[in-house]
Amino acid sequence: MALELYHHGSSVCAAKVRLVLEEKGLNWQGHYLDILAGEQFDPAYLKLNPKAVVPTLVHDGKVIRESTVICEYLDDVFPETPLRPADPVARATMRIWTKLVDEEVHPSVRPVTYVSTHRHTIMKRSPDEVEEHINSDPHPVWRERKRGWIHQGFAAPDVQVAIRFFAKLLEDMDTTLARSPWLAGDSYSLADGALTPYLNRLDMLGFSDMWSDLPNLTQWFDRVRARPSFEPALFKYLPESLRADMTANGRAAWPEFKKILAAA
Repeated sequence: MALELYHHGSSVCAAKVRLVLEEKGLNWQGHYLDILAGEQFDPAYLKLNPKAVVPTLVHDGKVIRESTVICEYLDDVFPETPLRPADPVARATMRIWTKLVDEEVHPSVRPVTYVSTHRHTIMKRSPDEVEEHINSDPHPVWRERKRGWIHQGFAAPDVQVAIRFFAKLLEDMDTTLARSPWLAGDSYSLADGALTPYLNRLDMLGFSDMWSDLPNLTQWFDRVRARPSFEPALFKYLPESLRADMTANGRAAWPEFKKILAAA
Protein backbone atom coordinates (compact mmCIF):
# COMPACT_ATOMS: atom_id res chain seq x y z
CA MET A 1 0.00 0.00 0.00
CA ALA A 2 1.76 3.13 -1.24
CA LEU A 3 1.77 6.14 1.10
CA GLU A 4 2.99 9.47 -0.27
CA LEU A 5 3.19 12.63 1.83
CA TYR A 6 3.60 16.15 0.48
CA HIS A 7 5.18 18.07 3.32
CA HIS A 8 7.63 20.70 4.52
CA GLY A 9 10.20 20.52 7.30
CA SER A 10 8.95 23.42 9.40
CA SER A 11 5.22 22.81 8.89
CA VAL A 12 3.56 21.98 12.21
CA CYS A 13 0.68 20.31 10.38
CA ALA A 14 3.03 18.11 8.39
CA ALA A 15 4.87 17.22 11.59
CA LYS A 16 1.57 15.99 13.11
CA VAL A 17 1.21 13.50 10.28
CA ARG A 18 4.86 12.47 10.36
CA LEU A 19 4.46 11.72 14.08
CA VAL A 20 1.59 9.34 13.33
CA LEU A 21 3.57 7.67 10.55
CA GLU A 22 6.52 7.22 12.92
CA GLU A 23 4.40 6.02 15.85
CA LYS A 24 2.86 3.37 13.60
CA GLY A 25 6.15 2.42 11.93
CA LEU A 26 4.76 2.99 8.43
CA ASN A 27 6.86 3.31 5.29
CA TRP A 28 6.11 6.35 3.17
CA GLN A 29 7.49 8.36 0.28
CA GLY A 30 7.99 12.06 0.82
CA HIS A 31 7.54 14.94 -1.61
CA TYR A 32 9.19 17.98 -0.07
CA LEU A 33 7.64 21.38 -0.86
CA ASP A 34 9.49 24.55 0.12
CA ILE A 35 6.56 26.61 1.35
CA LEU A 36 8.76 29.65 2.04
CA ALA A 37 9.67 29.63 -1.65
CA GLY A 38 6.02 29.25 -2.66
CA GLU A 39 6.23 25.74 -4.13
CA GLN A 40 2.79 24.94 -2.67
CA PHE A 41 1.29 27.25 -5.32
CA ASP A 42 2.54 25.13 -8.20
CA PRO A 43 -0.46 24.31 -10.44
CA ALA A 44 0.27 20.58 -10.26
CA TYR A 45 0.14 20.65 -6.46
CA LEU A 46 -2.99 22.83 -6.43
CA LYS A 47 -4.77 19.99 -8.20
CA LEU A 48 -4.03 17.85 -5.15
CA ASN A 49 -4.65 20.55 -2.57
CA PRO A 50 -6.59 23.62 -3.79
CA LYS A 51 -5.91 25.38 -0.46
CA ALA A 52 -2.18 25.39 -1.26
CA VAL A 53 -1.22 24.03 2.14
CA VAL A 54 0.71 21.03 3.42
CA PRO A 55 0.42 18.21 4.22
CA THR A 56 -1.40 16.17 1.61
CA LEU A 57 -1.48 12.39 1.82
CA VAL A 58 -1.89 10.22 -1.26
CA HIS A 59 -2.70 6.61 -0.39
CA ASP A 60 -2.88 4.21 -3.30
CA GLY A 61 -3.86 7.11 -5.53
CA LYS A 62 -6.54 8.46 -3.16
CA VAL A 63 -5.96 12.03 -1.93
CA ILE A 64 -6.54 12.79 1.76
CA ARG A 65 -6.25 16.41 2.93
CA GLU A 66 -6.27 18.25 6.29
CA SER A 67 -3.76 17.06 8.87
CA THR A 68 -6.25 16.09 11.59
CA VAL A 69 -8.32 14.13 9.05
CA ILE A 70 -5.15 12.47 7.74
CA CYS A 71 -4.14 11.40 11.25
CA GLU A 72 -7.53 9.80 11.94
CA TYR A 73 -7.52 8.22 8.50
CA LEU A 74 -4.16 6.59 9.18
CA ASP A 75 -5.46 5.31 12.51
CA ASP A 76 -8.48 3.82 10.72
CA VAL A 77 -6.53 2.17 7.91
CA PHE A 78 -3.62 0.99 10.08
CA PRO A 79 -5.28 0.10 13.41
CA GLU A 80 -2.20 -1.56 14.82
CA THR A 81 -0.70 0.68 17.52
CA PRO A 82 -3.96 2.60 17.95
CA LEU A 83 -3.62 6.31 18.69
CA ARG A 84 -7.22 6.91 19.74
CA PRO A 85 -8.39 5.83 23.21
CA ALA A 86 -10.80 2.89 23.36
CA ASP A 87 -12.87 4.58 26.07
CA PRO A 88 -15.54 6.83 24.46
CA VAL A 89 -15.08 9.64 27.00
CA ALA A 90 -11.30 9.63 26.57
CA ARG A 91 -11.77 9.56 22.79
CA ALA A 92 -14.09 12.57 23.01
CA THR A 93 -11.48 14.35 25.14
CA MET A 94 -8.88 13.59 22.48
CA ARG A 95 -11.11 15.13 19.82
CA ILE A 96 -11.72 18.25 21.90
CA TRP A 97 -7.95 18.81 21.88
CA THR A 98 -7.53 18.12 18.17
CA LYS A 99 -10.50 20.39 17.43
CA LEU A 100 -8.85 23.13 19.49
CA VAL A 101 -5.66 22.70 17.48
CA ASP A 102 -7.53 23.16 14.21
CA GLU A 103 -9.70 26.07 15.32
CA GLU A 104 -7.42 28.12 17.60
CA VAL A 105 -3.91 26.75 18.07
CA HIS A 106 -2.91 26.65 14.41
CA PRO A 107 -4.35 30.08 13.52
CA SER A 108 -2.35 31.45 16.46
CA VAL A 109 0.98 29.85 15.61
CA ARG A 110 1.09 31.44 12.15
CA PRO A 111 1.41 35.07 13.33
CA VAL A 112 3.79 34.06 16.14
CA THR A 113 6.08 32.26 13.69
CA TYR A 114 5.91 34.95 11.02
CA VAL A 115 6.75 37.88 13.28
CA SER A 116 9.43 35.96 15.17
CA THR A 117 11.32 34.48 12.25
CA HIS A 118 9.74 34.04 8.79
CA ARG A 119 9.41 37.78 8.18
CA HIS A 120 13.19 38.17 8.44
CA THR A 121 13.72 35.61 5.67
CA ILE A 122 11.05 37.15 3.48
CA MET A 123 12.20 40.74 4.01
CA LYS A 124 15.60 39.86 2.54
CA ARG A 125 13.89 39.78 -0.85
CA SER A 126 13.17 42.77 -3.06
CA PRO A 127 9.93 44.73 -2.42
CA ASP A 128 8.41 43.22 -5.56
CA GLU A 129 9.32 39.71 -4.43
CA VAL A 130 7.84 40.34 -0.97
CA GLU A 131 4.63 41.54 -2.56
CA GLU A 132 4.61 38.54 -4.87
CA HIS A 133 4.98 36.24 -1.83
CA ILE A 134 2.03 37.91 -0.11
CA ASN A 135 -0.19 37.92 -3.19
CA SER A 136 0.51 34.27 -3.91
CA ASP A 137 -1.70 33.33 -0.95
CA PRO A 138 -5.11 32.51 -2.48
CA HIS A 139 -7.07 33.56 0.61
CA PRO A 140 -7.66 37.33 0.89
CA VAL A 141 -8.03 37.36 4.68
CA TRP A 142 -4.82 35.47 5.29
CA ARG A 143 -3.15 37.55 2.59
CA GLU A 144 -3.81 40.79 4.47
CA ARG A 145 -2.91 39.28 7.82
CA LYS A 146 0.36 38.07 6.33
CA ARG A 147 1.02 41.56 5.00
CA GLY A 148 0.70 42.91 8.53
CA TRP A 149 2.97 40.26 10.05
CA ILE A 150 5.70 40.93 7.49
CA HIS A 151 5.60 44.73 7.50
CA GLN A 152 4.45 45.48 11.07
CA GLY A 153 5.98 42.62 13.02
CA PHE A 154 4.88 42.55 16.67
CA ALA A 155 2.79 45.68 16.08
CA ALA A 156 0.39 43.74 13.82
CA PRO A 157 -3.00 43.78 15.59
CA ASP A 158 -3.55 40.02 15.80
CA VAL A 159 -0.10 39.12 17.11
CA GLN A 160 -0.69 40.08 20.73
CA VAL A 161 -3.93 38.08 20.75
CA ALA A 162 -2.06 35.02 19.49
CA ILE A 163 0.69 35.32 22.09
CA ARG A 164 -1.81 35.60 24.92
CA PHE A 165 -3.73 32.64 23.54
CA PHE A 166 -0.61 30.48 23.83
CA ALA A 167 -0.07 31.54 27.43
CA LYS A 168 -3.61 30.39 28.29
CA LEU A 169 -3.23 27.18 26.27
CA LEU A 170 -0.11 26.18 28.19
CA GLU A 171 -1.85 26.75 31.51
CA ASP A 172 -4.82 24.64 30.39
CA MET A 173 -2.53 21.83 29.29
CA ASP A 174 -0.71 21.92 32.62
CA THR A 175 -4.02 21.68 34.50
CA THR A 176 -5.11 18.67 32.42
CA LEU A 177 -1.74 16.96 32.80
CA ALA A 178 -2.00 17.23 36.59
CA ARG A 179 -4.74 14.58 36.35
CA SER A 180 -3.19 12.18 33.81
CA PRO A 181 0.17 11.63 32.11
CA TRP A 182 -1.28 12.28 28.66
CA LEU A 183 -3.81 14.81 27.39
CA ALA A 184 -6.60 12.27 26.86
CA GLY A 185 -5.87 9.92 29.74
CA ASP A 186 -3.37 7.20 30.53
CA SER A 187 -2.08 6.57 27.00
CA TYR A 188 -0.42 8.66 24.30
CA SER A 189 -2.97 9.64 21.66
CA LEU A 190 -3.56 11.84 18.64
CA ALA A 191 -4.16 14.69 21.10
CA ASP A 192 -0.55 14.55 22.27
CA GLY A 193 0.69 14.21 18.71
CA ALA A 194 -1.40 17.20 17.65
CA LEU A 195 0.02 19.52 20.34
CA THR A 196 3.62 18.31 20.14
CA PRO A 197 4.64 20.31 17.03
CA TYR A 198 3.28 23.53 18.54
CA LEU A 199 5.18 23.14 21.80
CA ASN A 200 8.23 22.22 19.77
CA ARG A 201 7.76 25.38 17.67
CA LEU A 202 7.77 27.54 20.80
CA ASP A 203 10.76 25.63 22.16
CA MET A 204 12.68 25.91 18.89
CA LEU A 205 12.06 29.66 18.86
CA GLY A 206 13.55 29.87 22.35
CA PHE A 207 10.24 30.53 24.13
CA SER A 208 10.32 27.57 26.56
CA ASP A 209 10.42 29.98 29.50
CA MET A 210 6.68 30.24 28.91
CA TRP A 211 6.23 26.91 30.75
CA SER A 212 9.16 27.00 33.15
CA ASP A 213 6.71 27.30 36.06
CA LEU A 214 4.30 24.68 34.71
CA PRO A 215 5.71 21.37 36.02
CA ASN A 216 3.12 19.00 34.58
CA LEU A 217 3.54 20.44 31.10
CA THR A 218 7.33 20.37 31.46
CA GLN A 219 7.24 16.68 32.35
CA TRP A 220 4.84 15.94 29.48
CA PHE A 221 7.13 17.63 26.97
CA ASP A 222 10.08 15.65 28.34
CA ARG A 223 8.10 12.43 27.81
CA VAL A 224 7.13 13.48 24.29
CA ARG A 225 10.71 14.28 23.34
CA ALA A 226 11.87 10.92 24.69
CA ARG A 227 9.60 9.00 22.29
CA PRO A 228 11.40 7.45 19.29
CA SER A 229 8.98 9.25 16.96
CA PHE A 230 9.97 12.75 18.04
CA GLU A 231 13.36 13.37 16.40
CA PRO A 232 12.58 11.91 12.96
CA ALA A 233 9.14 13.54 12.77
CA LEU A 234 10.18 16.99 13.99
CA PHE A 235 13.77 17.40 12.79
CA LYS A 236 14.75 14.87 10.12
CA TYR A 237 13.16 16.96 7.36
CA LEU A 238 13.93 20.39 8.78
CA PRO A 239 16.93 21.94 6.99
CA GLU A 240 19.62 22.73 9.55
CA SER A 241 20.00 26.26 8.18
CA LEU A 242 16.26 26.92 8.62
CA ARG A 243 16.34 25.50 12.14
CA ALA A 244 19.31 27.72 13.02
CA ASP A 245 17.60 30.79 11.55
CA MET A 246 14.39 30.11 13.45
CA THR A 247 16.25 29.67 16.74
CA ALA A 248 18.41 32.78 16.28
CA ASN A 249 15.49 34.94 15.16
CA GLY A 250 13.27 33.61 17.93
CA ARG A 251 15.81 34.37 20.64
CA ALA A 252 16.15 37.90 19.27
CA ALA A 253 12.36 38.25 19.37
CA TRP A 254 11.93 36.89 22.91
CA PRO A 255 12.24 40.28 24.72
CA GLU A 256 9.37 41.67 22.64
CA PHE A 257 7.39 38.47 23.14
CA LYS A 258 8.03 38.59 26.90
CA LYS A 259 6.92 42.22 27.06
CA ILE A 260 3.54 41.31 25.58
CA LEU A 261 3.15 38.41 28.02
CA ALA A 262 3.94 40.69 30.97
CA ALA A 263 1.30 43.20 29.86
CA ALA A 264 -1.42 40.54 29.60
